[in-house]
Amino acid sequence: MVIIIGNQKGGAGKSTLTLLLANYLSISKKRDVIVLDLDYQQSLSQKYEKAKMLENEESYQVVAAGLEHFPDMAEVLLSNPDKIVLIDLPGKLDDDGLIPIFTSADLVLCPFSYDEMSFESTIFFSIVLRKINARVPIHFIPNRFKANVRYDTQRDVDEQLEKFGTITKKIPDRIDFQRVNTQQTPLTVSPITTDVFDPIYQSYIKK
Repeated sequence: MVIIIGNQKGGAGKSTLTLLLANYLSISKKRDVIVLDLDYQQSLSQKYEKAKMLENEESYQVVAAGLEHFPDMAEVLLSNPDKIVLIDLPGKLDDDGLIPIFTSADLVLCPFSYDEMSFESTIFFSIVLRKINARVPIHFIPNRFKANVRYDTQRDVDEQLEKFGTITKKIPDRIDFQRVNTQQTPLTVSPITTDVFDPIYQSYIKK
């Protein structure tokens, strides 16, 4: 199964969300997970290598690669139907290397925030994705949500995004998320992400 985590806008929280999902699937659900870090910053693979240097036990593997490497890797990655492949995409849409990834996707998670720039990027990402893979389920995840901020556009944004997919529960803006690594999710944020991931797991991944 291929799950891509993406949005055209950089800073939407794709890498952190990928890390949280990898921890959830491998540690909580005991699933066989591999992460492809295709983001330009490759922060996930850096955290993974740091953990290996500390000789911590690995719950899953993180592979740093470029978009151009996916076609050659796909046959091996997809040969095991029980393996879950998580792909952290770069924040761009102007590369033909995205086409085979979008085509292979079984599920898409798209973090976003309730501001104009993020909304426009999220809509554009959804339109491009739908043109390439019209049937893939998309789950939009409101990320870094500030409870003390009034989001005047929230209702309109939700209405537009629901034309493309499903909006999940919100992930609040908390400093605890900075302590997430490839070994564990802090106990203080684990219930929050579980509430977001559990419905997705039951509906799309478990079966």
